[in-house]
Amino acid sequence: MGKTKNRWLIAASAVGIHLSIGSVYAWSVFTKPLANEFDWDLTDISLTFSLAILFLGLSAAFLGHFVEKYGPRKAGILAAVFFGVGMIGSGLAINMESLLLLYFFYGVLGGIGLGVGYIAPVSTLVKWFPDRRGLATGLAIMGFGFAALISSPIMQNLIESVGIANTFFILGTAYFIIMIASSLYLEPPAKGWVPAGFEEKVKNGDAVLNQDLSQLTANEAVKTKRFYYLWIMLFINVTCGIAIISAASPLAQESIGLSPVAAAALVGVLGAFNGLGRIGWASVSDYLGRPNTYTTFFVLQIIAFPLLTVIDNPLLFQIILAIIYTCYGGGFASIPAYIGDLFGTKQLGAIHGYILTAWAAAGLIGPMFASWIREATGSYSQSLMVFTGLFVAALIVSLLIRLDIKKIRATQVKAKAS
Repeated sequence: MGKTKNRWLIAASAVGIHLSIGSVYAWSVFTKPLANEFDWDLTDISLTFSLAILFLGLSAAFLGHFVEKYGPRKAGILAAVFFGVGMIGSGLAINMESLLLLYFFYGVLGGIGLGVGYIAPVSTLVKWFPDRRGLATGLAIMGFGFAALISSPIMQNLIESVGIANTFFILGTAYFIIMIASSLYLEPPAKGWVPAGFEEKVKNGDAVLNQDLSQLTANEAVKTKRFYYLWIMLFINVTCGIAIISAASPLAQESIGLSPVAAAALVGVLGAFNGLGRIGWASVSDYLGRPNTYTTFFVLQIIAFPLLTVIDNPLLFQIILAIIYTCYGGGFASIPAYIGDLFGTKQLGAIHGYILTAWAAAGLIGPMFASWIREATGSYSQSLMVFTGLFVAALIVSLLIRLDIKKIRATQVKAKAS
């Protein structure tokens, strides 16, 4: 029998991977320097980020089975190779002054590294934390949310001191090393493992062993209604959240009269609430339950989005935006634990990959939809009301999934009785 690894170091390794790949959220730091140096169009530069998010979703879906078959260590190393080569290759693309090569290295290869790296540690964390699923996955995915706060100033300083290409070379090498080191510690626990003293706590009634609704493979999961309920809920939460994130600065300027500098500072502060929402809501979901947590997300946002159209008090406006940001981050962080609750841990990584296609779709649709409504109506108010309607639909879905769970539980009880 080998020595059991420390589950908190497993969590720290997951955070290391997510802090590295989460730097994609700081892409905007490169936008102006690239435009100034090469006179490239801002829309063309922004396409690099869109491609990265698209390939994140696609690779998470197609390589989820790789994670399950070969384990988190090999999957993490694969992610490190793709993301590291993507970053270093982006430096070569800059030296060659090729936007197409930048699309390929950062958007395609980097995006594949993002997708594999995002899901690689999550299913392992769920197995190491049977007592606190939400907290465990929230820790890792919090790293993804906070990464931009850490990497943005580093990127800015490097660009100013060594240039754009060298920034990609340095960061690509650093992220590769961090991701490899983190991946090498990743390992699933032995089958049936539980934390020390946990069984005794369960016997004494001081803890509850989570009873998964089922143990399904990814291909079995996609044939169920509850899979599509989860997909729709994540899609709506991310679509509306990304739309607000992409428009937060102009929305604040238009609604409460903030200056461009103050609005930019607000966006940075709100990024912290995105990260805090990931660990906060995911931890709360261990006590509230995942169905209650998602219903709460949608109720809060049904109230918050219309309020943004009528409130002119700067402090209250910013508090409401902060709440929306926490719900956006919390939706990402709570979904892996919800998947575990509904489908078990047999192929959680692969199922998570399939679900994340909702993120890829939302990343393309959300910002474009908000911009289109803004241009068509002359203000953000109409788009905020449309998003409120979408949250009403998401709330209905969050209630329908409860009925589905209740029906399956009843069937299981009946089968046991017979």
